[in-house]
This record gives sequence, C-alpha cells and structure tokens, in this order.
Amino acid sequence: MSIDYSERIPNNVGLSDDRRLQRALESWQPRFLQWWAEMGPALPTQDVYLRTAVAVGREGWAHFGHVPLPEYRWGIFLAERDTDRRIAFGQNKGRPVWQQVPGEYRADLQRLIVIQGDTEPASVEQQRRLGLTAPSLYDLRNLFQVNVEEGRHLWAMVYLLHAYFGRSGRDEAEALLLRNSGSEDSPRILGAFNEETPDWLSFYMFTYFTDRDGKYQLGTLKESAFDPLSRTCEFMLKEEAHHMFVGTTGVDRVVERTAQLMREHDTDDIRAHGGIPLGVIQKYINFHYSVSLDLFGSETSTNVANYFTAGLKGRWQEERRKDDHVLTEAYSVVPRVEDGRVADVRLPALTALNADLREEYVADCSTGVNRWNRILADHGLDPALYLPHPGFNRHVGIFAGHHLTPDGRVVDPVAWAAGRDRWLPTAQDKAYVLSLMRPVYEPGRIAAWVTPPRNGINGRPLDYVYVHL
Repeated sequence: MSIDYSERIPNNVGLSDDRRLQRALESWQPRFLQWWAEMGPALPTQDVYLRTAVAVGREGWAHFGHVPLPEYRWGIFLAERDTDRRIAFGQNKGRPVWQQVPGEYRADLQRLIVIQGDTEPASVEQQRRLGLTAPSLYDLRNLFQVNVEEGRHLWAMVYLLHAYFGRSGRDEAEALLLRNSGSEDSPRILGAFNEETPDWLSFYMFTYFTDRDGKYQLGTLKESAFDPLSRTCEFMLKEEAHHMFVGTTGVDRVVERTAQLMREHDTDDIRAHGGIPLGVIQKYINFHYSVSLDLFGSETSTNVANYFTAGLKGRWQEERRKDDHVLTEAYSVVPRVEDGRVADVRLPALTALNADLREEYVADCSTGVNRWNRILADHGLDPALYLPHPGFNRHVGIFAGHHLTPDGRVVDPVAWAAGRDRWLPTAQDKAYVLSLMRPVYEPGRIAAWVTPPRNGINGRPLDYVYVHL
C-alpha cells in the first residue's frame, strides 16, 4: 500500500477524492508549520538524515536521506485494511468493525483521539532545546527523527478528527496546537507531558518509559472496533519502536560509561571524573517510571470498562488472550493501601483494565532494568538498578494521596519528606547532570559521559555527518 507524495499532504487514504476534507486539512497545515517553527527544535540546521515512510507494509516501508526539517513531508498513513476484520471483544464481539463512527460512541471516541493526539506535539515541545546540548551528531539525528515522527502522529490524529467528527473534531484539531507543554494558562492534558526534559539523561528516560506508555496506549486503540483508528495506530506503532530504541540504548550507553569510570577509578562517586553516578541514574528511573505509571490513569475505572464493552478500546494483544473477551464474569487482583499497608483485593476484571495494562507495561519496563544490570555485571559490578514499587511517587490512581517508599512500604509524610532526596532527583542532581550537557557536533566524536553507539543509522558509520548545521 504505497503513499502518494505528489499531493500537498502525502497520504494513502485517497485524500484527493474528498475535496472538502482535503481543503480543511490544507488550511490546517500552515498552522501546523507555524507551530513547528515556534515550538519545534530550537537548534538551526541545514538538513538531517531522516527516514520517511514510503509504504505501510512490512518490508521496505521507509526511505533514508538528508532533509531540511521544515521540508519534512508530514502525512497521513493508515495500515492496510483487512476487509474481513471483526470486533474481537465486548458486547459487539464477532460483528464487522466500523468504518464510520456510531453516533452513540461519538463523544467517547473523540475524547480518546484528542487525549492521544495531545501527547504527540507535547513531547516535541518538551524536547525543543535538547539539540543545543546534543552529545553527538548521532544522538542529535535521533532526537530529530523522534520529533518529526511525533509531528506525523499528530497529523494522524488530526486526520481522524477532521474526517469523522465534523465541526467539533475540527475545533479539537485547532486546540491541539493551542495547548503547550508546561503552560500555566493552557497546559497539555496529561501531567507527564507538562514536565521538563532539560537534559539528555531525561530524554533517554522519557523515550524509554514515557514512549513505552505510548506503545501500550496505542496498542489498546489498535484493537478498536473503529477501524480507521485501529489502522492509524497500527502504523504509528511501527514508527514508535524506534523511539523506544533510542531510550533503551541511550540508557545502555550512560550505564556503560558509568561502569567504565567506576572500574577505572575504583569509586562509586564518579562526578569528579565526568560521569553520572548510579545513584543519580536510579533517581531518574524512579521519577520517570512513576510519572509514566500515572499516565495509565486510575487502576479501577468504569469509563474504561464501558470503552471495552462498547468495543472502543481493547486490551494489549487482545486476540492472544485466552478468555472470552467479554469479561463480565472475570475478576482481577489489584493492589491498594489498606490499614497502612499494601494489600491485594479482588475486583471485577472490567473495572480493573487499567491495572491489567499497567502490569503489561511494568513487565516490559523490567526487561530494560535487567539489561542495564547485565551491563554492570559485564564490568564486574553488582546489579544496582531496579524499578521502584508501582505505588511510589504516584499522583493518579489507587496510590494517590499515600506515601510509599521505593520498596513498597507505606510511610507517613514526615518519613516521606526525610527520604525524598534519596529517592528522587534533587536540584543539585539536576544541576550536575545539566553541567555535563555540552554539545558535541564534530562527526564521530561523543560526549565523555556516554559511550558511543554500537552501530550507526541505516548502516552508516558513527562518523557519518547525520546532521548538517
């Protein structure tokens, strides 16, 4: 299923066949480009070695080449349609999927699309100044690749709003460009997307933990009975994989450099040698993991139960589940705080779907921690990194309003205040990490606090000029 690049807006949805929709999106396009100029990457560049989608199939779907950032061809791409696809869950299980929005689900579907769409430009805004301190041209290129694809994911959601939700959808599409990350007057919808990303350790953690949340949210929408949303998310997941790769390998490289310096100088405190101590890395894990867990919402939710029953939003890998996909008689075990301790309670599975999705996410995140501990072991160091308890530092859901330590103990506010600086990044920690952020723009060179990547992009060497400044 090829993509038509002869159009002003590249697409594979036959946009030219619907002149009204085409005109509406072409009128939105200049406002998007203005937003990109004002809120996109702050570092001026000539061009960047980027991948651009040219098809949506499994093989040969991307082209690589140097492109000036403002000339990147953002477009609308849906995965190929399965004409035999049926709804896999809920009360409509077994029926054909919907090509149009059923009236009774219009508001709920629009809300789901708006929330997902709001995250896409938010991360670009959070990361706009990182290019000024990039540790290498390789990393700079990866940052810009993530940014342009988040911009394209915004286009994906805007297309759905314009094509299927009429005037209210067009109004919501406009609002996606009016909210800004961290704004006091008009912030982004979800808390994690109003946090700062001031340094590259934060960026690696964001692309590991927060983009991984995006993977799971997109995975539930990919199961939707609303087929255009499903197909949109299926292709977005293909692009999202690279974003998580950037996070995984970025933290790999920080941990490896830390381990090298610890062995070389026989000390845990490697600040004097220009590295990031393991204790600081752990604090950044604690923060970004806990903030990302809040993105899953409350562990129990009647709204999510209703979405599932209606067929709007499924579970991660729904069709691989070995149950009836209706869940009216099923139960789940969910932790919560009772009498000053964490206890498991048995709840209807339908209302605990957020907890189910969170468990999938936690298991996935643990693979990265295991990987980073193997790097330490390879350097003769004991495993030291871990995921904190899911109740640690939570502001949304069952654990909100409670103080839990990283090992899961419920403590009073005094004990929490006393331990907070041991568990979360302090102003001094952030200042130290920021002090390391000196740009390295020479081809093949790398900042001293991180190791070089094992491989370049698309078979290119590390000293390839990935970005022309």
